[in-house]
Amino acid sequence: MKIFQREQRSLFGEILDWMLTPLLLLWPVSLVLTWLVAQGIAGKPFDRALEYNVAALAQLITVNKGHAQFVLPLPARELLRADDTDNVYYQVLGESGEFISGERELPLPPAEENLPVGEVRIRDDLLRGNDLKVAYMWVRLDLPDATGKSRPALVQVAETMEKRSLLATEIVKGVMLPQFVILPLAVLLVWLALVQAIKPLNHLEERIRARNPDDLSPLDVETVPLEVTPLVSSVNDLLMRLKDSIATQKRFLADAAHQLKTPLAGLRMQADLAQREGANAEDLKQSLRQIGRSSIRATHTVNQLLALARAESSGTVISHQPCDLAQITMHVVRDCLPRAMDKQIDLGYEGAEPGSEGVRMDGNPTLLTEMIRNLIDNAINYTPSSSARPGVITARVLVDPFSRVLVLQVEDTGTGIAAAERELVFQPFYRVLGTEADGSGLGLPIVREIARQHNATITMDDTHPGPNPVGTCFTVRFPGTVEGA
Repeated sequence: MKIFQREQRSLFGEILDWMLTPLLLLWPVSLVLTWLVAQGIAGKPFDRALEYNVAALAQLITVNKGHAQFVLPLPARELLRADDTDNVYYQVLGESGEFISGERELPLPPAEENLPVGEVRIRDDLLRGNDLKVAYMWVRLDLPDATGKSRPALVQVAETMEKRSLLATEIVKGVMLPQFVILPLAVLLVWLALVQAIKPLNHLEERIRARNPDDLSPLDVETVPLEVTPLVSSVNDLLMRLKDSIATQKRFLADAAHQLKTPLAGLRMQADLAQREGANAEDLKQSLRQIGRSSIRATHTVNQLLALARAESSGTVISHQPCDLAQITMHVVRDCLPRAMDKQIDLGYEGAEPGSEGVRMDGNPTLLTEMIRNLIDNAINYTPSSSARPGVITARVLVDPFSRVLVLQVEDTGTGIAAAERELVFQPFYRVLGTEADGSGLGLPIVREIARQHNATITMDDTHPGPNPVGTCFTVRFPGTVEGA
C-alpha cells in the first residue's frame, strides 16, 4: 500500500513513498511495543517493594502457647497506608488456615501450587473487581501437628496497580513524545537526501536540453550514477542508430537528387532544342522521342524510389500471409515477357508448379512480387541479346523438403558481375561501370531489403563459370518458411 497516489508516476515520488510508508506503518507498532516494555519496567520496583514487605511481615509472626500470633507495630501499619494512589492490603493466615490479621477477603494462592516455604512469589489477582499484584510466602512455624510435622503460615501483601499504570504512561510519554518531533524531522531529512541524490538526473536532463538539434554525439556515461548507466548506454545506442539513419537518408536524398537531375536536364535540353528556330519536323520528332525516353527514365527512377521506401517501412505496416511463391514468380514472368521479347531475350520459368507441395510460404505477396520483378528487370537490363545470339533468362522455384528451404533463382547469360563489385551492387544508385544499360541503380537494394524482411538470404554466383559470358545467378533462400514440407 502506498500513501501517495499519482496519475503520472514520478521516480522521486516512488522512492519517497517506499521510504515513508514503512516508517509511518512501523510507528504505531513501536508505540504498542513501547507500552508493553514500559509495563514490565514500571512493575519491577513495585514488585521488589511487595517482596520486601512480605518478608518484613513474615518476621512479625511469633508462636505463643502453641498458636501463631501476629502483631503489626504502628510504624509498619502507617507504612502500609502511606500510599495515596494505591490501596495496600495484607493478610496473615495461621498454620491451620485460620485468619490472624489483615484483609479477610484477599484471595488465596492457587491450591495446586507447590510453593517452597520461605520463597516469595508474585501473582495477579482480583479483589472487589480491582486488579491486584499479590506477593505471598509460606512461613515455617515450630508447631508440629499430630504427625510431628510443622505446618507453615501464609503471609500475603497486595497492592492495586494505579502507580504502575501511571509510571508506564510516563515512560511511554517520555519515549514517544520526542518522536513527534523526530518523525517530521526524519521525513524532512529523507526528502532532502532524495533531492540531493536525484540531482545527477536533473543535470543529465539539463545537458540533453542544452544540446543542439543536430548534435547526436553520445552522452558521457562517466558523469551519471551507476544505476543510470544502462539507460544512458541505451540512449547512446539509439543516438548512434539515429545518426546512421539520418546519414543514410541524407545520402539517399543526395543520390536521388543526382539521379533525377540527369533525366530532368535532358527534358529541358530537348525542350529547348524543339523550340529553336529553324527546326524542321524531323528534329521536332527526334526531340519528342528524347523527351519521352527521359520522362520514362524519370518515372522509373521515382517508382523505384517509392518501392524502396515502401520496402524499408513495410515491416510494421504490411502483415505476412500464406502465399504461393511459384505462382507469384510465374505471374511476374508473364508480365515481363513483352519487354524481354522487345530485346529478343528468351525469358522462361522452370521448377516447382504452383500448388505443389512446399511452394507455399509465409510472406507478403506485394513485396515478393516487387522483389522478383526487380530481379528479372535487372537481368533484362544487363543481358545483351540479338537475333543471332539471343540472351536467356530463367526464373525458377526449387523446394528442399528435408531442410525446409524454399529457393528462388533468377539467372541470365549476361556479362556477369566481378567479385569485387558483388557487394557494391546492393548499394542504392550503384551501377556497374562499363555498361550502357538503362537503370536507376535501385533494383538490387530493393531486392535485399525485401529479402531481409522475409528473413531470407541472397547470394550471387556466376551462371557459367569459365566461359565468356559467364552470366549471373541470383539465389534467394527462405529458410524455415516452407508449409507442408
